[in-house]
Amino acid sequence: MLDAILSFLPIVIAVAVLLVLLLMGYVKAPPDQAYIISGLKKDGKILIGRAGIKIPFFERLDKLYLGQMTVDIKTEQSVPTNDFINVNVDAVAKVRISPTPEGIKLAAKNFLNKKAVDITRDLQDSLQGNMREIIGTLSLKEINTDRDSFSDQVMQKASKDMDKLGIEILSCNIQNVTDENGLIRDLGADNTSLIKKNAAIAKAQADRDVAIAQAEADKAANEARVLSDTEIARMNNELEIKKAELKIISDTKKAEADAAYTIQQQEQQKSIETATVNAQIAKAERDAELKKQEVEIAKQKLDAEIRAQADAQRYRMEQEAQADLFKRQKDAEAKRYEEEQAAEAAKKAAEAAKYAKEQEAAGIAAVGKAEAQAIQAKALAEAEGIDRKAEAMKKYGQAAMVEMVMQALPDIARNVAEPLSKVEKITMYGEGNSAKLLQDIVNGTTQITEGFTEGMGIDIKSLLSGLLGGRIAAGEGKDGQTIINISGGEAVQENPIPDQPEA
Repeated sequence: MLDAILSFLPIVIAVAVLLVLLLMGYVKAPPDQAYIISGLKKDGKILIGRAGIKIPFFERLDKLYLGQMTVDIKTEQSVPTNDFINVNVDAVAKVRISPTPEGIKLAAKNFLNKKAVDITRDLQDSLQGNMREIIGTLSLKEINTDRDSFSDQVMQKASKDMDKLGIEILSCNIQNVTDENGLIRDLGADNTSLIKKNAAIAKAQADRDVAIAQAEADKAANEARVLSDTEIARMNNELEIKKAELKIISDTKKAEADAAYTIQQQEQQKSIETATVNAQIAKAERDAELKKQEVEIAKQKLDAEIRAQADAQRYRMEQEAQADLFKRQKDAEAKRYEEEQAAEAAKKAAEAAKYAKEQEAAGIAAVGKAEAQAIQAKALAEAEGIDRKAEAMKKYGQAAMVEMVMQALPDIARNVAEPLSKVEKITMYGEGNSAKLLQDIVNGTTQITEGFTEGMGIDIKSLLSGLLGGRIAAGEGKDGQTIINISGGEAVQENPIPDQPEA
């Protein structure tokens, strides 16, 4: 096992070393720089905005700046122009290293690993010399008036030298042009004076033209005004003449009109009278015709109303018949549905009733048994109570019967008088009074007691008279006992009857 590991160890070490070398040699160039890898190959490798591998110890890496650079071009000393005027010129050029492989190779020979400032400093002298040569071929006026042509000539002149260095000129702008003797300023002053002179001459000529035009306009206006006044006067004169002629004609016409007016008035009056009579006749005829038309219209309207009512009645009856038919159909359907539901419900109810009857039968059997036992017990108790009551009646005799009647009399009187308690108001006429009313109540009570006598064969009056007579004879009325006088159909209770002990 150890031998196998040792056998693979050199391979692992070699792979690790290779990876380390690759990591050490990995480079990536930005877009504004060119990475030049040289060593193994004759031409080397150029990386711009991409990554690559540099083999350590065998290859080297150099950098070349490809961005835009600004070069200040100034003539440090005065340069004579074509017309022998010394001038100083300030210009600015925008340059960069040509991005072509040939341009990069040429620039690498001169500007490799240099910063942008160092490159512009190296290019400054060459560009200044080219600009000085162009200044010597141009006049001062050409330099000032046509700076675009001047900058183009400088670029064309310098491009030949820059191409040899692998540099591309992007633009060249002339910023300032000065001279030692102030000739440019004097030329400006001369031009200013000339411009002012030409402006003054133009203004004078314009004023002259305006004055001439104003005079001609005034003359034309005056002539037009004279002609206008003359024409107005002529037309006013003609107007007056026309007015006079028209007045003569008007007076003549007025006289003729006045004469004809009377005749015309008479003719009109006659015509008015004739027209009035004709109008009355026509009105009478129109009234008759109108009445006739009104009768005809009324007749047609009545016929239309009757016909419309008949049509409406027929339509209503048809609709009602259809609605009734529809209603009967729906009622029949509903009744059939209800009957079906009722039959279903009756079936279910019969089944439920059957079950309930079965349960009820079982319950009735139990209840009947319990009721039979209860009836038997109740009958025994009632029989025993009747026996005891019979013994009590036998013991007390007539006194018990009288006591029972006396206890029932207040209830009888109350029931007789109860209908009167439901009457809100009683109006009595003639002999009607409260005493009469009380007498009617007592008579009603008496009738009830007589009914007892006729129905049961018990003479309550005789029993009461005998009992009270016996008690009075015994002196019981003096102790506050009840004395009832029954005579002539009247019963008077003088003192309340105390509660009697139960038998």
